Amino acid sequence: MKKQFLILGLVFLLAQSLKAQFTLDAQFRPRSEYRNGFQFLQQEGVDAGFVTNTRARLGAKYKTPSYEIYINIQDVQIWGENPQILPIDANNSFALFEAWGELQLGKGWSTKLGRQVLSYDDQRYFGGLDWAQQGRYHDLAMIKYRQEGFMLDLGVAFNQDLDNQGGPLFGFKNAGTEFNSGNPFQYKTMQHLYAKKAFGEFSASLLLVNLGFQQIDATTGDVSDIRSTFTAGTHLAYKKGKFGLEGNAFLQTGEFLTGIDIDGAYLLGLEASYKISPKTTLGIGVETISGDDTSTADATEAFLPHFGTNHKFNGFMDHFYVGNWVNRVGLLDIHASAVFNLGPKTTLFAKFLNFSGMEDTPNGESNLGNELDLVLTQKFNGFALKLGYSQLFAADGLEELETQRLGAAAPVDFKGSQNWAWAMLIIKPTLFTTAKKDQ
Repeated sequence: MKKQFLILGLVFLLAQSLKAQFTLDAQFRPRSEYRNGFQFLQQEGVDAGFVTNTRARLGAKYKTPSYEIYINIQDVQIWGENPQILPIDANNSFALFEAWGELQLGKGWSTKLGRQVLSYDDQRYFGGLDWAQQGRYHDLAMIKYRQEGFMLDLGVAFNQDLDNQGGPLFGFKNAGTEFNSGNPFQYKTMQHLYAKKAFGEFSASLLLVNLGFQQIDATTGDVSDIRSTFTAGTHLAYKKGKFGLEGNAFLQTGEFLTGIDIDGAYLLGLEASYKISPKTTLGIGVETISGDDTSTADATEAFLPHFGTNHKFNGFMDHFYVGNWVNRVGLLDIHASAVFNLGPKTTLFAKFLNFSGMEDTPNGESNLGNELDLVLTQKFNGFALKLGYSQLFAADGLEELETQRLGAAAPVDFKGSQNWAWAMLIIKPTLFTTAKKDQ
Protein backbone atom coordinates (compact mmCIF):
# COMPACT_ATOMS: atom_id res chain seq x y z
CA MET A 1 0.00 0.00 0.00
CA LYS A 2 2.89 2.37 0.78
CA LYS A 3 4.22 1.84 -2.73
CA GLN A 4 0.94 2.94 -4.34
CA PHE A 5 0.79 6.14 -2.30
CA LEU A 6 4.46 6.83 -3.07
CA ILE A 7 3.66 6.59 -6.78
CA LEU A 8 0.77 9.05 -6.38
CA GLY A 9 3.04 11.47 -4.53
CA LEU A 10 5.68 11.32 -7.24
CA VAL A 11 3.08 11.95 -9.93
CA PHE A 12 1.88 15.02 -8.02
CA LEU A 13 5.42 16.42 -7.72
CA LEU A 14 6.06 15.86 -11.42
CA ALA A 15 2.85 17.66 -12.31
CA GLN A 16 3.93 20.69 -10.31
CA SER A 17 7.42 20.77 -11.78
CA LEU A 18 6.34 20.29 -15.40
CA LYS A 19 3.21 22.44 -15.16
CA ALA A 20 1.10 19.68 -16.67
CA GLN A 21 -2.50 18.93 -15.73
CA PHE A 22 -2.88 16.76 -12.64
CA THR A 23 -6.17 15.40 -11.31
CA LEU A 24 -6.77 13.40 -8.15
CA ASP A 25 -10.15 11.67 -7.90
CA ALA A 26 -11.74 9.32 -5.39
CA GLN A 27 -14.74 7.06 -5.00
CA PHE A 28 -16.48 5.76 -1.90
CA ARG A 29 -19.32 3.32 -2.64
CA PRO A 30 -20.85 1.19 0.11
CA ARG A 31 -23.70 -1.18 -0.80
CA SER A 32 -25.97 -3.27 1.41
CA GLU A 33 -27.81 -6.26 -0.05
CA TYR A 34 -30.59 -8.54 1.13
CA ARG A 35 -30.29 -11.75 -0.89
CA ASN A 36 -33.11 -14.25 -1.08
CA GLY A 37 -32.61 -15.84 -4.48
CA PHE A 38 -30.01 -13.55 -6.04
CA GLN A 39 -28.06 -15.31 -8.86
CA PHE A 40 -29.26 -18.78 -7.78
CA LEU A 41 -32.65 -19.96 -6.57
CA GLN A 42 -33.06 -20.05 -2.79
CA GLN A 43 -34.16 -23.36 -1.26
CA GLU A 44 -36.83 -23.75 1.38
CA GLY A 45 -35.37 -23.81 4.87
CA VAL A 46 -32.34 -21.75 3.86
CA ASP A 47 -32.18 -18.31 5.44
CA ALA A 48 -31.81 -15.19 3.33
CA GLY A 49 -28.45 -13.44 3.42
CA PHE A 50 -27.45 -9.87 4.22
CA VAL A 51 -24.12 -8.21 3.49
CA THR A 52 -22.57 -4.76 3.26
CA ASN A 53 -19.47 -4.16 1.19
CA THR A 54 -17.57 -1.04 0.16
CA ARG A 55 -15.57 -0.02 -2.85
CA ALA A 56 -12.88 2.60 -2.17
CA ARG A 57 -10.84 4.01 -5.06
CA LEU A 58 -8.19 6.68 -5.42
CA GLY A 59 -7.05 7.72 -8.88
CA ALA A 60 -4.37 10.09 -10.17
CA LYS A 61 -4.19 11.38 -13.74
CA TYR A 62 -1.21 13.22 -15.19
CA LYS A 63 -1.74 14.73 -18.62
CA THR A 64 0.47 16.61 -21.05
CA PRO A 65 -0.09 17.31 -24.77
CA SER A 66 2.15 14.38 -25.70
CA TYR A 67 1.18 11.71 -23.16
CA GLU A 68 -1.13 10.81 -20.30
CA ILE A 69 -0.88 8.35 -17.41
CA TYR A 70 -3.55 7.19 -14.99
CA ILE A 71 -3.18 5.12 -11.81
CA ASN A 72 -6.25 3.94 -9.92
CA ILE A 73 -5.93 1.90 -6.72
CA GLN A 74 -8.90 0.22 -5.07
CA ASP A 75 -9.97 -1.92 -2.15
CA VAL A 76 -13.19 -3.91 -1.82
CA GLN A 77 -14.15 -4.52 1.79
CA ILE A 78 -16.87 -6.71 3.23
CA TRP A 79 -17.93 -5.25 6.55
CA GLY A 80 -16.62 -7.42 9.38
CA GLU A 81 -14.51 -9.68 7.18
CA ASN A 82 -11.17 -8.24 8.25
CA PRO A 83 -10.27 -9.15 11.86
CA GLN A 84 -9.78 -6.10 14.05
CA ILE A 85 -6.23 -5.00 14.98
CA LEU A 86 -4.63 -7.58 12.67
CA PRO A 87 -2.35 -5.91 10.06
CA ILE A 88 -3.70 -7.90 7.10
CA ASP A 89 -6.16 -7.55 4.26
CA ALA A 90 -8.33 -10.62 4.81
CA ASN A 91 -9.55 -10.92 1.23
CA ASN A 92 -6.37 -9.62 -0.47
CA SER A 93 -8.53 -7.17 -2.44
CA PHE A 94 -6.22 -4.14 -2.33
CA ALA A 95 -4.92 -3.80 -5.88
CA LEU A 96 -4.30 -1.64 -8.91
CA PHE A 97 -7.57 -1.38 -10.82
CA GLU A 98 -6.07 0.75 -13.60
CA ALA A 99 -2.48 1.60 -14.48
CA TRP A 100 -1.97 2.79 -18.03
CA GLY A 101 -0.11 5.27 -20.16
CA GLU A 102 -1.29 6.75 -23.45
CA LEU A 103 1.18 8.26 -25.92
CA GLN A 104 0.04 10.66 -28.65
CA LEU A 105 1.46 9.64 -32.02
CA GLY A 106 0.00 12.48 -34.09
CA LYS A 107 -2.81 12.87 -36.65
CA GLY A 108 -5.39 11.16 -34.43
CA TRP A 109 -3.22 8.15 -33.55
CA SER A 110 -2.18 7.10 -30.05
CA THR A 111 -1.12 4.01 -28.17
CA LYS A 112 -2.46 2.96 -24.77
CA LEU A 113 -0.46 0.45 -22.70
CA GLY A 114 -1.18 -1.26 -19.39
CA ARG A 115 -4.13 -2.17 -17.19
CA GLN A 116 -7.27 -0.56 -18.59
CA VAL A 117 -11.04 -0.87 -18.91
CA LEU A 118 -12.52 -1.98 -22.23
CA SER A 119 -16.05 -0.66 -22.65
CA TYR A 120 -17.77 -0.45 -26.03
CA ASP A 121 -21.28 0.57 -27.10
CA ASP A 122 -23.89 -0.74 -24.64
CA GLN A 123 -21.26 -3.01 -22.99
CA ARG A 124 -22.88 -6.20 -24.32
CA TYR A 125 -19.57 -7.94 -25.03
CA PHE A 126 -16.91 -5.63 -23.53
CA GLY A 127 -17.81 -3.64 -20.42
CA GLY A 128 -16.26 -2.21 -17.28
CA LEU A 129 -18.64 -4.22 -15.06
CA ASP A 130 -19.01 -1.21 -12.79
CA TRP A 131 -21.89 -2.79 -10.85
CA ALA A 132 -19.47 -5.34 -9.38
CA GLN A 133 -17.45 -3.61 -6.70
CA GLN A 134 -14.19 -5.00 -8.09
CA GLY A 135 -14.96 -4.01 -11.71
CA ARG A 136 -13.25 -5.58 -14.72
CA TYR A 137 -9.99 -4.64 -16.44
CA HIS A 138 -7.63 -6.01 -19.08
CA ASP A 139 -3.83 -5.92 -19.31
CA LEU A 140 -3.04 -5.13 -22.92
CA ALA A 141 -1.46 -2.88 -25.52
CA MET A 142 -3.69 -0.95 -27.87
CA ILE A 143 -3.35 1.27 -30.92
CA LYS A 144 -6.10 3.91 -31.13
CA TYR A 145 -7.34 6.25 -33.84
CA ARG A 146 -9.87 9.07 -33.35
CA GLN A 147 -10.83 11.44 -36.17
CA GLU A 148 -14.06 13.16 -37.34
CA GLY A 149 -16.65 10.79 -35.88
CA PHE A 150 -14.59 7.65 -36.52
CA MET A 151 -12.75 5.56 -33.95
CA LEU A 152 -10.58 2.47 -34.25
CA ASP A 153 -8.99 0.29 -31.54
CA LEU A 154 -6.53 -2.54 -32.14
CA GLY A 155 -5.62 -4.45 -28.98
CA VAL A 156 -3.26 -7.32 -28.14
CA ALA A 157 -2.96 -9.14 -24.80
CA PHE A 158 -0.65 -11.94 -23.62
CA ASN A 159 -1.26 -13.01 -20.02
CA GLN A 160 1.38 -14.55 -17.76
CA ASP A 161 1.59 -15.79 -14.20
CA LEU A 162 4.86 -16.16 -12.28
CA ASP A 163 4.13 -19.56 -10.76
CA ASN A 164 7.49 -21.33 -11.42
CA GLN A 165 5.70 -24.57 -12.30
CA GLY A 166 8.11 -26.03 -14.82
CA GLY A 167 9.51 -24.70 -18.04
CA PRO A 168 11.49 -21.49 -18.52
CA LEU A 169 10.75 -18.47 -16.37
CA PHE A 170 7.74 -16.66 -17.83
CA GLY A 171 7.32 -19.48 -20.31
CA PHE A 172 4.21 -20.11 -22.35
CA LYS A 173 2.89 -22.53 -19.72
CA ASN A 174 1.50 -20.82 -16.62
CA ALA A 175 -1.00 -22.52 -14.33
CA GLY A 176 -2.46 -19.17 -13.31
CA THR A 177 -3.56 -18.46 -16.87
CA GLU A 178 -5.12 -21.87 -17.42
CA PHE A 179 -8.85 -22.26 -18.02
CA ASN A 180 -9.12 -24.52 -14.95
CA SER A 181 -7.26 -22.09 -12.65
CA GLY A 182 -10.51 -21.01 -10.99
CA ASN A 183 -11.36 -18.15 -13.35
CA PRO A 184 -13.13 -19.68 -16.37
CA PHE A 185 -12.80 -16.45 -18.39
CA GLN A 186 -9.06 -15.96 -17.82
CA TYR A 187 -7.51 -16.01 -21.26
CA LYS A 188 -3.92 -16.58 -22.32
CA THR A 189 -4.05 -14.46 -25.45
CA MET A 190 -6.45 -11.95 -26.94
CA GLN A 191 -6.58 -9.83 -30.07
CA HIS A 192 -9.43 -7.44 -30.75
CA LEU A 193 -10.47 -4.86 -33.32
CA TYR A 194 -13.18 -2.30 -32.68
CA ALA A 195 -14.31 0.31 -35.21
CA LYS A 196 -17.17 2.79 -34.96
CA LYS A 197 -18.49 5.47 -37.27
CA ALA A 198 -21.16 8.08 -36.58
CA PHE A 199 -23.41 9.25 -39.42
CA GLY A 200 -25.42 12.04 -37.84
CA GLU A 201 -28.33 10.39 -36.01
CA PHE A 202 -27.09 6.87 -36.85
CA SER A 203 -23.96 5.04 -35.72
CA ALA A 204 -22.55 1.60 -36.47
CA SER A 205 -19.72 -0.39 -34.95
CA LEU A 206 -17.80 -3.57 -35.71
CA LEU A 207 -16.13 -5.79 -33.10
CA LEU A 208 -13.80 -8.73 -33.81
CA VAL A 209 -12.30 -10.70 -30.91
CA ASN A 210 -10.05 -13.76 -30.85
CA LEU A 211 -9.51 -15.39 -27.44
CA GLY A 212 -6.97 -18.11 -26.69
CA PHE A 213 -7.58 -20.25 -23.58
CA GLN A 214 -4.61 -22.24 -22.28
CA GLN A 215 -5.01 -25.90 -21.35
CA ILE A 216 -2.43 -27.86 -19.34
CA ASP A 217 -2.40 -31.66 -19.49
CA ALA A 218 -3.14 -33.00 -16.02
CA THR A 219 -0.87 -36.03 -16.53
CA THR A 220 2.20 -34.63 -18.25
CA GLY A 221 1.93 -30.99 -17.16
CA ASP A 222 2.52 -29.86 -20.74
CA VAL A 223 0.46 -27.27 -22.58
CA SER A 224 -1.97 -29.61 -24.27
CA ASP A 225 -3.88 -27.07 -26.31
CA ILE A 226 -4.64 -23.42 -26.92
CA ARG A 227 -8.36 -23.25 -27.56
CA SER A 228 -9.42 -20.25 -29.61
CA THR A 229 -12.85 -18.65 -29.61
CA PHE A 230 -13.69 -16.09 -32.28
CA THR A 231 -16.49 -13.55 -31.86
CA ALA A 232 -17.74 -11.05 -34.44
CA GLY A 233 -20.47 -8.52 -33.82
CA THR A 234 -22.04 -5.18 -34.60
CA HIS A 235 -23.95 -2.56 -32.64
CA LEU A 236 -26.32 -0.23 -34.49
CA ALA A 237 -27.91 2.83 -32.93
CA TYR A 238 -30.39 5.43 -34.18
CA LYS A 239 -31.61 8.44 -32.23
CA LYS A 240 -33.98 11.12 -33.48
CA GLY A 241 -36.02 13.38 -31.27
CA LYS A 242 -37.97 11.34 -28.75
CA PHE A 243 -37.33 8.00 -30.46
CA GLY A 244 -34.32 5.70 -30.04
CA LEU A 245 -33.47 2.32 -31.51
CA GLU A 246 -30.47 0.05 -30.82
CA GLY A 247 -29.55 -3.40 -32.03
CA ASN A 248 -26.87 -6.03 -31.42
CA ALA A 249 -25.85 -8.96 -33.60
CA PHE A 250 -23.02 -11.34 -32.64
CA LEU A 251 -21.73 -14.63 -34.01
CA GLN A 252 -19.31 -17.00 -32.28
CA THR A 253 -17.22 -19.89 -33.58
CA GLY A 254 -14.03 -21.83 -32.83
CA GLU A 255 -13.60 -23.92 -29.68
CA PHE A 256 -15.55 -23.63 -26.44
CA LEU A 257 -13.80 -23.34 -23.07
CA THR A 258 -14.05 -27.09 -22.53
CA GLY A 259 -12.61 -27.98 -25.93
CA ILE A 260 -15.71 -28.87 -27.94
CA ASP A 261 -16.49 -27.02 -31.16
CA ILE A 262 -18.75 -23.97 -31.26
CA ASP A 263 -21.35 -24.42 -33.97
CA GLY A 264 -23.21 -21.29 -35.05
CA ALA A 265 -23.60 -19.58 -31.67
CA TYR A 266 -25.29 -16.18 -31.82
CA LEU A 267 -26.78 -13.26 -29.89
CA LEU A 268 -29.42 -10.93 -31.35
CA GLY A 269 -30.97 -7.99 -29.54
CA LEU A 270 -33.24 -5.05 -30.34
CA GLU A 271 -34.21 -2.15 -28.03
CA ALA A 272 -36.63 0.70 -28.73
CA SER A 273 -37.37 3.72 -26.55
CA TYR A 274 -39.76 6.63 -26.80
CA LYS A 275 -40.04 9.72 -24.58
CA ILE A 276 -43.79 10.18 -24.24
CA SER A 277 -43.44 13.24 -21.99
CA PRO A 278 -40.68 15.28 -20.34
CA LYS A 279 -41.05 13.04 -17.29
CA THR A 280 -41.60 9.58 -18.81
CA THR A 281 -39.64 7.39 -21.22
CA LEU A 282 -40.90 3.96 -22.26
CA GLY A 283 -38.86 1.09 -23.65
CA ILE A 284 -39.44 -2.32 -25.15
CA GLY A 285 -36.94 -4.94 -26.26
CA VAL A 286 -36.09 -8.51 -27.06
CA GLU A 287 -32.85 -10.48 -26.86
CA THR A 288 -32.21 -14.02 -28.00
CA ILE A 289 -29.04 -15.93 -27.06
CA SER A 290 -28.45 -19.35 -28.57
CA GLY A 291 -28.22 -22.36 -26.27
CA ASP A 292 -26.71 -25.82 -26.41
CA ASP A 293 -28.55 -28.46 -28.40
CA THR A 294 -27.72 -31.54 -26.35
CA SER A 295 -28.28 -33.84 -29.33
CA THR A 296 -24.77 -32.93 -30.55
CA ALA A 297 -22.35 -34.02 -27.82
CA ASP A 298 -19.19 -33.01 -29.70
CA ALA A 299 -20.28 -29.39 -30.26
CA THR A 300 -22.20 -26.58 -28.61
CA GLU A 301 -24.43 -23.92 -30.07
CA ALA A 302 -24.33 -21.79 -26.90
CA PHE A 303 -23.17 -18.18 -27.14
CA LEU A 304 -21.12 -16.68 -24.29
CA PRO A 305 -20.83 -12.88 -23.78
CA HIS A 306 -17.43 -13.23 -22.12
CA PHE A 307 -16.65 -9.72 -20.84
CA GLY A 308 -19.93 -7.87 -21.04
CA THR A 309 -21.50 -5.96 -18.19
CA ASN A 310 -24.03 -8.77 -18.01
CA HIS A 311 -25.71 -7.48 -14.86
CA LYS A 312 -27.18 -4.78 -17.09
CA PHE A 313 -29.02 -7.37 -19.19
CA ASN A 314 -31.49 -10.22 -18.56
CA GLY A 315 -32.67 -9.12 -15.11
CA PHE A 316 -30.84 -7.52 -12.22
CA MET A 317 -31.06 -10.69 -10.11
CA ASP A 318 -28.24 -12.10 -12.27
CA HIS A 319 -29.61 -15.56 -12.99
CA PHE A 320 -28.30 -15.48 -16.55
CA TYR A 321 -24.69 -15.10 -17.77
CA VAL A 322 -23.26 -13.57 -14.60
CA GLY A 323 -20.78 -16.26 -13.59
CA ASN A 324 -23.46 -18.80 -14.48
CA TRP A 325 -25.65 -20.07 -17.34
CA VAL A 326 -22.59 -21.21 -19.32
CA ASN A 327 -23.29 -23.72 -22.11
CA ARG A 328 -26.94 -24.18 -21.14
CA VAL A 329 -30.30 -23.80 -22.91
CA GLY A 330 -29.75 -20.21 -24.02
CA LEU A 331 -32.25 -17.43 -23.41
CA LEU A 332 -35.14 -15.56 -24.98
CA ASP A 333 -35.66 -12.33 -23.03
CA ILE A 334 -38.70 -10.16 -23.86
CA HIS A 335 -39.01 -7.04 -21.72
CA ALA A 336 -40.62 -3.65 -21.23
CA SER A 337 -39.31 -0.74 -19.16
CA ALA A 338 -40.11 2.79 -18.04
CA VAL A 339 -38.10 5.67 -16.59
CA PHE A 340 -40.02 8.23 -14.54
CA ASN A 341 -38.50 11.60 -13.63
CA LEU A 342 -40.13 12.22 -10.26
CA GLY A 343 -38.24 15.44 -9.62
CA PRO A 344 -35.15 17.42 -10.64
CA LYS A 345 -32.91 14.89 -8.89
CA THR A 346 -35.16 11.83 -8.58
CA THR A 347 -35.76 9.02 -11.09
CA LEU A 348 -37.55 5.68 -10.90
CA PHE A 349 -36.63 2.86 -13.28
CA ALA A 350 -38.99 -0.11 -13.70
CA LYS A 351 -38.56 -3.16 -15.91
CA PHE A 352 -40.55 -6.36 -16.42
CA LEU A 353 -38.91 -9.32 -18.15
CA ASN A 354 -40.14 -12.66 -19.45
CA PHE A 355 -37.58 -15.48 -19.80
CA SER A 356 -37.65 -18.61 -21.93
CA GLY A 357 -35.00 -21.09 -23.01
CA MET A 358 -33.96 -21.27 -26.64
CA GLU A 359 -33.70 -25.02 -26.10
CA ASP A 360 -36.04 -27.13 -23.98
CA THR A 361 -34.95 -28.58 -20.66
CA PRO A 362 -34.59 -32.39 -20.39
CA ASN A 363 -38.22 -32.52 -19.18
CA GLY A 364 -39.42 -30.51 -22.16
CA GLU A 365 -39.85 -27.17 -20.39
CA SER A 366 -39.07 -23.85 -22.06
CA ASN A 367 -40.65 -21.29 -19.74
CA LEU A 368 -38.11 -20.01 -17.19
CA GLY A 369 -40.15 -17.31 -15.46
CA ASN A 370 -40.54 -13.56 -15.08
CA GLU A 371 -38.76 -10.80 -13.18
CA LEU A 372 -39.65 -7.31 -11.98
CA ASP A 373 -36.82 -4.80 -11.34
CA LEU A 374 -37.19 -1.42 -9.63
CA VAL A 375 -34.44 1.16 -9.05
CA LEU A 376 -34.94 4.54 -7.37
CA THR A 377 -32.13 7.11 -7.78
CA GLN A 378 -31.93 10.22 -5.63
CA LYS A 379 -29.17 12.73 -6.29
CA PHE A 380 -27.99 15.13 -3.61
CA ASN A 381 -25.34 17.84 -3.52
CA GLY A 382 -22.24 15.90 -4.51
CA PHE A 383 -23.47 12.35 -3.92
CA ALA A 384 -26.27 9.96 -4.88
CA LEU A 385 -28.33 7.22 -3.26
CA LYS A 386 -29.74 4.26 -5.17
CA LEU A 387 -32.38 1.85 -3.84
CA GLY A 388 -33.30 -1.34 -5.68
CA TYR A 389 -35.79 -4.18 -5.40
CA SER A 390 -36.23 -7.22 -7.65
CA GLN A 391 -38.76 -10.05 -7.57
CA LEU A 392 -38.23 -13.26 -9.54
CA PHE A 393 -41.17 -15.49 -10.44
CA ALA A 394 -39.38 -18.74 -11.28
CA ALA A 395 -41.11 -21.24 -13.59
CA ASP A 396 -40.71 -25.03 -13.64
CA GLY A 397 -37.99 -24.86 -16.29
CA LEU A 398 -35.69 -22.69 -14.16
CA GLU A 399 -36.27 -24.86 -11.09
CA GLU A 400 -35.46 -27.98 -13.11
CA LEU A 401 -32.18 -26.53 -14.37
CA GLU A 402 -31.26 -25.30 -10.91
CA THR A 403 -31.88 -28.80 -9.54
CA GLN A 404 -29.64 -30.14 -12.29
CA ARG A 405 -26.91 -27.64 -11.39
CA LEU A 406 -27.04 -28.74 -7.75
CA GLY A 407 -26.65 -32.37 -8.80
CA ALA A 408 -29.69 -33.37 -6.76
CA ALA A 409 -31.15 -36.81 -7.44
CA ALA A 410 -34.65 -35.75 -6.36
CA PRO A 411 -36.57 -32.52 -7.02
CA VAL A 412 -35.49 -29.63 -4.79
CA ASP A 413 -38.03 -27.59 -2.85
CA PHE A 414 -37.39 -23.95 -3.74
CA LYS A 415 -38.93 -20.95 -2.04
CA GLY A 416 -42.03 -19.53 -3.66
CA SER A 417 -40.73 -15.99 -3.22
CA GLN A 418 -37.34 -15.18 -4.71
CA ASN A 419 -36.32 -11.56 -4.16
CA TRP A 420 -33.43 -9.17 -3.69
CA ALA A 421 -33.13 -5.67 -2.25
CA TRP A 422 -30.20 -3.29 -2.04
CA ALA A 423 -29.13 0.24 -1.16
CA MET A 424 -26.01 1.94 -2.49
CA LEU A 425 -24.38 5.27 -1.69
CA ILE A 426 -22.13 6.81 -4.37
CA ILE A 427 -19.62 9.57 -3.63
CA LYS A 428 -17.19 10.42 -6.46
CA PRO A 429 -15.35 13.67 -5.73
CA THR A 430 -12.52 15.30 -7.63
CA LEU A 431 -10.15 15.93 -4.75
CA PHE A 432 -7.68 18.10 -6.60
CA THR A 433 -7.01 19.38 -10.08
CA THR A 434 -4.53 21.80 -11.58
CA ALA A 435 -5.20 24.17 -14.44
CA LYS A 436 -4.47 22.74 -17.86
CA LYS A 437 -1.18 24.16 -19.09
CA ASP A 438 1.10 23.45 -22.00
CA GLN A 439 4.69 22.39 -21.43
